[in-house]
Amino acid sequence: DKGVQQETASLRGGRPALRFKDPEGQQLFLTVEPNAQEEGSPPVHDDIPAEYAIRGLGPVELTVAEADKTIRVLTDILGFTERAREQSNDGEIVTIFESGNGGAGTEIHVIEKTEGPSERSGRGSVHHVAFRVKDAEELEKWYEKISKAGFTNSGVVERFYFKALYFREPNGILFEISTDGPGFTVDEGVDVLGDQLALPPFLEHKRAEIEQRLTPIQSS
Repeated sequence: DKGVQQETASLRGGRPALRFKDPEGQQLFLTVEPNAQEEGSPPVHDDIPAEYAIRGLGPVELTVAEADKTIRVLTDILGFTERAREQSNDGEIVTIFESGNGGAGTEIHVIEKTEGPSERSGRGSVHHVAFRVKDAEELEKWYEKISKAGFTNSGVVERFYFKALYFREPNGILFEISTDGPGFTVDEGVDVLGDQLALPPFLEHKRAEIEQRLTPIQSS
């Protein structure tokens, strides 16, 4: 009804999936997670009944030139385990990894694609992939592990809403490991979240400049 460019529904990781693109060319897909009701409450929206609402994010899809290199980082460094291998609609092999107790929100889907141009930063692209850890103490342990494995990294970065560590895996994808807290309610209440652009104190003096460069998000 909205004229969104989409593909025919298919299966991914044993779940129904519907791939589509947003107005800037960002590739997204909707999928079904049988246990999603246990993951959290859906957002309230006048046009979308609660039983059809989005309940979470994941899986993440990585398209790389040399899959084995990325896979070694996911398994040997980050502790993911392989769940399945399957063929996509395009005939490409998709290797599915999961962490913890599994589920769509924990999965990384790796696709090897040796032909075609490399991704460039800009409209329609993904800047990085972020992984959650509990707190700053756990993040410090990851910093030591990433450094010991020989990866150049950012060190622990203070983001006000969370602390983060950044490094690139061998295919050039930027990985972030960040803490759960203190979170976006550290300087505003839950009832007003999303009413305006949230900025950490060290960027507040650039608010006008930053807002001028952003495309407003209009709800329909």
